[in-house]
Amino acid sequence: MRNVTATIAAMALAVTALPAASAAPPGPPATDGVWRTDGYGTVLVLGGDVLRQYQTTSVSCVEGDTARRTGPGGYTARDGTVLTVRTDHDRDHARLAVDGAVGHRRLTRIRALPADCSRPASKDPRTSFDVLWQTFEENYPFFARKGVDWHAVRDQYRPQVHRNTTDAELLDLFGRMLQPLYDIHVEVDAGDRDFSEVRPGTEPPSDELDGEVKAFVEAHDLKDATGRQDFADGRITYADLPGDLGYLRISSFEDYAGDNAPYAADRRALDRALDTVLTPSRTRRLHGLIIDLRVNEGGSDALGIGIAERLTDTPYTAYAKRARNDPADAARHTRPEPVPVVPADAPRYTGPVAVLTGGSTVSAGETFTQALLDRPGRTVRIGQPTQGVFSDPMTRRLPNGMSFMLPNEEYLTRTGRTFDGTGIPPQLTEPVFTKEEFAEKRDSAFDRAVTLLRARE
Repeated sequence: MRNVTATIAAMALAVTALPAASAAPPGPPATDGVWRTDGYGTVLVLGGDVLRQYQTTSVSCVEGDTARRTGPGGYTARDGTVLTVRTDHDRDHARLAVDGAVGHRRLTRIRALPADCSRPASKDPRTSFDVLWQTFEENYPFFARKGVDWHAVRDQYRPQVHRNTTDAELLDLFGRMLQPLYDIHVEVDAGDRDFSEVRPGTEPPSDELDGEVKAFVEAHDLKDATGRQDFADGRITYADLPGDLGYLRISSFEDYAGDNAPYAADRRALDRALDTVLTPSRTRRLHGLIIDLRVNEGGSDALGIGIAERLTDTPYTAYAKRARNDPADAARHTRPEPVPVVPADAPRYTGPVAVLTGGSTVSAGETFTQALLDRPGRTVRIGQPTQGVFSDPMTRRLPNGMSFMLPNEEYLTRTGRTFDGTGIPPQLTEPVFTKEEFAEKRDSAFDRAVTLLRARE
């Protein structure tokens, strides 16, 4: 899944105003001040050499991350993530972009911090319960879809919390509250223990699963392949298959340049890999390309868009992104923002593509799959439905020191459909890495893809 705990919670920020019409005397940047996001429950304070984040609900304000200026107009956090704020039309409106994410967050200038932000929150366990419950109440879009009565959840569990409730007891209680959502982008972290839950019948991606699957694929699917190469710190594999087919396995959309590498370094590593794989001679001779996402832990949506831009000669829209923005109405959202796919100024492959997916295809692996739904050309999905989590998770702190995350966004197809909860379905259903498939040394989804692409030669 996206490494948002390290990436979005620990923000690094670059702050830039639109160019002025004429030179002006030195002074505070046009973006200095207090800003409220449209959706996301966040207030930002920009001024001097510091940017401060405040995580707000109607009943709370918890101070979030702080970033310091590291250059003219630039703020950088410890993990190197960059965020850009630009004024939009006038000095009281702005747009914010997070490095590695797609789309923007709209900001409106406000006169001052909310009153709750001027005093520390109580560390009483009941206060932490209320902050978590209210954050979900105001931001989580999927209670109706998941069949969860969130108010009934509060009525059941809040009486069980008292001033002497331990952190371990509170974490267990949060787990019971949140488990029915079956949402891997819902997580509570107590330091030495955490809680998260996948959709029933699926397995979360892990290093162990990825290693087992990679070894199986190389021993059986790629036994007659040539030119196999690993890229991006082992997270991308390419091989040429007999019959002028290509095989591209992507297990992650992050850490291409090493653990916790900044987005810019990951993007350079991705471009180097694609330049090596999609050479002009190879793209001319390939009759089909298999893209294997069946174990993919997610990461940066922007990296997925970068790959999609190498698979088309025609601009198109990957999806539109919106966020819940009314605390009292889960049906109200920000204006959907289309995310474009623009053909890359580099060698591209535009022929038939077979995309392999399964329940361990998570987050950015799913948004990349969605970005290929309307790809010009022949694209088919084979395997099992993806996990069903798309949003960049919001990471929040509790007064008692715990942290948690939740989704608040939707990714829309051109017809307005979303796949949260159910996942993106395949067009051709095949088993994916079941015990029977492993035992019989069979990969039905891969074999179906090879047969289909060869039939289209």
